[in-house]
Amino acid sequence: MANSKTPRLDELEKGRWPSFVKIMKRAAVKKPAAGDLLKQLELSYEEKVGHWKHGGIVGVRGYGGGVIGRYSDRPDRFPNVKEFHTFRVNQPSGWFYTSSALRQLCDIWDKYGSGLTNFHGATGDIILLGAPTENLQPCFDELSEHGFDLGGSGSDLRTPSACVGPARCEYACVDTLDLCHTITQEFQNELHRPMWPYKFKIKISGCPNDCVASIARSDLSVIGTWRDSIQVDPQAVAAYADQGLDIQGEICGKCPTRALSWHPERKELEIRREECVRCMHCINKMPKALRPGRERGATLLIGGKATMKESAFLGWVIVPFMKMEPPYTELLDLLRRIFNWWDERAKNRERIGELIYRLGMRAFLHDVGLPPVPQMVARPRANPYYYWRPEEVRSNG
Repeated sequence: MANSKTPRLDELEKGRWPSFVKIMKRAAVKKPAAGDLLKQLELSYEEKVGHWKHGGIVGVRGYGGGVIGRYSDRPDRFPNVKEFHTFRVNQPSGWFYTSSALRQLCDIWDKYGSGLTNFHGATGDIILLGAPTENLQPCFDELSEHGFDLGGSGSDLRTPSACVGPARCEYACVDTLDLCHTITQEFQNELHRPMWPYKFKIKISGCPNDCVASIARSDLSVIGTWRDSIQVDPQAVAAYADQGLDIQGEICGKCPTRALSWHPERKELEIRREECVRCMHCINKMPKALRPGRERGATLLIGGKATMKESAFLGWVIVPFMKMEPPYTELLDLLRRIFNWWDERAKNRERIGELIYRLGMRAFLHDVGLPPVPQMVARPRANPYYYWRPEEVRSNG
């Protein structure tokens, strides 16, 4: 330890958990950039100051986004990370790969970059960490030759992402993989050429479990749901009761809207459809007895994001139920109207949730052509005044 060049980082190798330091040291054996990266990180830990300069977006031919520029502010000490640009590579829907595709990707990155990767970034992309400026275009060209495309970065549509959906999950109410692929193909210009006030993220979950956490971290959430009642297998419900499950306490007692009633004498579970908010708790606890309904589609929410100008937002419901069947015309048309409304009115670096917060949900709904519905209301309004638009006033004459 006394002779180590990175004593602080060495501490992170201790303990039960896998350490990124160990992986970086392994990469440093053949990649000088990985070695200098370790040394610069050690200096940051020592001085409690980050030593990266953000370089904005570094373009390749035909693309305005997809490569994030980063430069060391100590190139004199760490020349091999003087330029350490990051590729965002568009991931396949649901993050499904063949082993040959992964080998191709790693061989390309080993040739042009630091060899360090992040599977996956918060947006969903494959993250390739660290390449010099002169390697960006040849790396991109070779990625393209093997069928890979860059994802979004900068003030554009970020790479749409989705859960594994019907490929692996029995709860999926929409085909998340096909929908994600369709949106990605439809909005290539918006994905690759930054032209908006700020970024826009779309995440797709197949059911209300929301395994990609779309409500909290995407500007538009698409969450699979159903419009009819939960499907119930009475015999399986009785079997759960016979096996000792406390249906009253564990299922009905934890229903957020008290939509469930248990009749132990008949071993019967009653579901009041109009009270159910599709939280998935009962289905998750009794998967052999309960299933999502048959009339399936998706709920759309707008405005989720982390803290920036205006605190952290969860998404607002804007469409309680929309059928999600190819070619998804209704959704794609709505997205175009939303993009145009936001692009025309937002300030620089203002997310759409912040714009709605500033101008009001009423203005947003009116301008994009969505009708207000009760599912959008979190609580009864306290303001007794209502301002009518001229076109809403009916003449008595």
